[in-house]
Amino acid sequence: MNPSSSTLPKRGGLCMKASTREWIKKAESDWLLAVSLMRRRKPPVRDQVCFHFQQSAEKYVKARMEEAGIRIPRIHQIDQLIQLVLGIEPLWSALMSAASRISDYAVRIRYPGNEATAAEMKRCHADAKAIRAEARTALGL
Repeated sequence: MNPSSSTLPKRGGLCMKASTREWIKKAESDWLLAVSLMRRRKPPVRDQVCFHFQQSAEKYVKARMEEAGIRIPRIHQIDQLIQLVLGIEPLWSALMSAASRISDYAVRIRYPGNEATAAEMKRCHADAKAIRAEARTALGL
């Protein structure tokens, strides 16, 4: 059996879909890039940091959806994605404020006239961290 095309054991002896692992890989790549960029001081790249934190959080929620067999819509509004997951993760309702705040960084921040402040970047980091932690726990990571 080819491990790249099948499910492999994850912690706890359960199996995870290969497609879920792909979402996680993408999410973690965005996370690591955002953390690395956040440490950069000159010139600061806060917009890009916020964008990649948003992307990481979005992909972690989509990883949970994939693992649960929930159809994944092509949207960036993390609060709307979480609404679709509440049936299996009811405690994620506590993430709705964070999800709503961070969703703006998917598109708006990438255009002229919109710049993230240092405080917004820190808030975005905290919001993404909370979403990431819940998703990783739900996925057994």
